Amino acid sequence: MVTPRLILSAFIIAQVCDAVFTYAAVQAYGVAAEGNVLLATWMALVGPEPALIGAKLMAAGCGVLLYCLGVHRVLLGLTIFYGVAAIGPWLMVLRQL
Repeated sequence: MVTPRLILSAFIIAQVCDAVFTYAAVQAYGVAAEGNVLLATWMALVGPEPALIGAKLMAAGCGVLLYCLGVHRVLLGLTIFYGVAAIGPWLMVLRQL
């Protein structure tokens, strides 16, 4: 059985990895590399660093909230989804650099 603290740690690590991969892709391909229109707009307005830091702090805070509320299965599901839907594609894109 996976402990809730480990799930939260994996979620936060996934957020950090996504931020690093997104930053690398934006540096290589420009803001158009970001698929999230809201985040791409913020990147264009304030720059990639502050936009990514703000977005990832918000996501991590929401993960901590889910952890504190005891909905660990939801957090686990989001972590798995994030790994497949967000980090996986970035690995494929960055592999081509």
